[in-house]
Amino acid sequence: MYGQDSEPVTLARDCVAIIVPAGDQVVLRKGARGLITQALGGSFTVYLDGNLFRIAGEDADALGKAPVPPPQLPPDAADEDVEDLVWEQLRTCFDPEIPINIVDLGLIYECKLKHADGGDRDVEVKMTLTAPGCGMGEVLVMDVKDKLEIIPTIREARVELTFDPPWNRDMMSEAARLQTGMY
Repeated sequence: MYGQDSEPVTLARDCVAIIVPAGDQVVLRKGARGLITQALGGSFTVYLDGNLFRIAGEDADALGKAPVPPPQLPPDAADEDVEDLVWEQLRTCFDPEIPINIVDLGLIYECKLKHADGGDRDVEVKMTLTAPGCGMGEVLVMDVKDKLEIIPTIREARVELTFDPPWNRDMMSEAARLQTGMY
């Protein structure tokens, strides 16, 4: 749950958090003490009072951290530039319990970029979870949607959660399998 590299933290203000793995939203109170067990992709997993909580990057200041700046694109960005940034953003989405991004976990089945009105673009993503009953499913879907919709020229991100085909460890990248010992 936590280890030697966990960082002690005292909340500087009240902030919203999601209980891991249940997915329920709660408010953590100013002055609460815990440990940051994971700080990846702009969000944080905090161990506090015997539970794990996911704190969104927009509340980084409550942990004494700086938020991650939004992604940038040059004004003349081509579709390939936008698609590269979309995949880069997807790699900033992490399961709060697993320190591997959702792309390397093999959770992204499809990602399509489409032109929309006024030169904007829409993104359609099909993704899955490591387990159908995961309480963090909707949290991960919203994380993907939010991180894609802050990309300049992205008008809307539609994220479909599917379990066909069911996820299995063979969908993980080789690096992810090595990191988790699931080779």
